Amino acid sequence: MNIPTLILFIVGLGLLIAGAELLVRGAARLAAAVGISALVIGLTVVAFGTSSPELAVSVQAALAGQADIAFGNVVGSNIFNILVIIGLSALITPLIVAQQLVRLDVPVMIGVTVLAALFAQNLNISRLEGIILFAGLVIYTIFLFVQSRREASAVVEQEYAQEFGERPRGPLQVALNLVFVVIGLGMLVIGSRWLVDGAVAIARVLGVSELVIGLTIVSAGTSLPEVATSLVAAIKGERDIAVGNAVGSNIFNLLSVLGLSSIAAPSGISVAPAALNFDVWVMLAVAIACLPVFFTGYRISRWEGAMFVGYYIAYVAYLILAATQHDALPAFSSAMLLFVIPLTLVTLAVTVFREFWLRKQQAATQA
Repeated sequence: MNIPTLILFIVGLGLLIAGAELLVRGAARLAAAVGISALVIGLTVVAFGTSSPELAVSVQAALAGQADIAFGNVVGSNIFNILVIIGLSALITPLIVAQQLVRLDVPVMIGVTVLAALFAQNLNISRLEGIILFAGLVIYTIFLFVQSRREASAVVEQEYAQEFGERPRGPLQVALNLVFVVIGLGMLVIGSRWLVDGAVAIARVLGVSELVIGLTIVSAGTSLPEVATSLVAAIKGERDIAVGNAVGSNIFNLLSVLGLSSIAAPSGISVAPAALNFDVWVMLAVAIACLPVFFTGYRISRWEGAMFVGYYIAYVAYLILAATQHDALPAFSSAMLLFVIPLTLVTLAVTVFREFWLRKQQAATQA
């Protein structure tokens, strides 16, 4: 691999991350300066801003005709968010899962994942289907806003102050934050173009498909803002934020990133048969697996976090072995299908049964 290609990719990734940070902070402070509440800022600017690298890369790739990177980035990011971000956060400290997350957000995530999988069955996400996905984001955001109106304003203001500091005062500070927004957007545009060009070049040098690069390197790189946010939240003890950030990002990736990318591409986004036959189902399985794991005591233990990270390592290993047609692929696939996955399912089933039994015993004792 030549040095200029690697530098192009790394610099592009750096511009994406720095641009997202400038955009989020500048836009949040600018919105606060003109009187928009911290609640609305959190639901829109901050939530969307942390996923702006995925959006910038997928839209850029869709416009450039690299559909495998555009689609692979979304699928890979969603797998990465659950298995790596939640997994690493749980390894730092056992995570608390809010009941609303189990009752609302995770089912929504599963639902939109199923919808995206259905749309992909004809190997193309059309513009109309992209519009449907994006309309779902609008509806979901409005619903969250209505639901969150019940939260005390003092709590919301305190959360904003902890994240962004004081609201900007005076025209100079407002102008400065406007500059941050413009610079952040510019860095996202340039960084996404360089990262996509670098990713395509890396795929050609390594002899693997653009889909594999999109599912691994690109998706992990564009998810770094979510990684930083969740790990810092876990370290600070804000354990519900660590989980909610990953789940919310997955919903945004499917509804907004995939939706807008499909709208931007003249004929929608084509879906590679390899992605439809394997990676889309991995994404769906990971989303569904959240429900029993999250439900067991509304917490994610360290062993469950280790299991998540282990599965991501196995997933990437499979992609590499399949891409290189390595001799170890059949043995690896058999071990996963015959031993690892069944053992995990049995363990989860026993854990869920044990949780139901404990709750039944508690209810009987209280009665």
